[in-house]
Amino acid sequence: MSAASSALPELAADDFTLFELPQRHALSAADLDARWKQLLRQAHPDKFAAQGAAAQRVAMQWSVRINEAYQRLKDPLRRAAYLCELQGAAIQAESNTAMPAAFLMQQMAWRESLDGAQDLSALEALHDEVSQARREALAHCQSLLDVDHDAAAAAQQVRALMFIERFLRDVETRMDGVDLR
Repeated sequence: MSAASSALPELAADDFTLFELPQRHALSAADLDARWKQLLRQAHPDKFAAQGAAAQRVAMQWSVRINEAYQRLKDPLRRAAYLCELQGAAIQAESNTAMPAAFLMQQMAWRESLDGAQDLSALEALHDEVSQARREALAHCQSLLDVDHDAAAAAQQVRALMFIERFLRDVETRMDGVDLR
């Protein structure tokens, strides 16, 4: 794949370098999508059919690498976690579950609301509330990363967002199970 190697960044480059995007949380979805399509066209295995099976395998590795990077960059939570890791602030979601007391109290209140929800309208109201909290937490995380350059604080925010997203999935699962008769 030597012809394409010069056109593509290094395989081991970070996702932002690969996509030629600034290392920031705030990204243009249109720029990300356009660059993804461009990279996939450059690395498409069919372009290397004449160069043999080895070149096609390398092109396939590139395609996988490009798609993995795209999935990570297009998801705001995954992008935030990735930025934290790149800046030396490991997320440690499994080993560091310490959260501020106010956050834990909010989680308990949401859980009680979910347990007590008797109909779809109550679940929808809870979903709206938690979705708003998610948007606010993502905005705060973006500010911590892009403005304050505080990856350690952003990592804590990412861990909180992981709790929020998991709870949102629980609410959505419960909404899906509501009998609409």
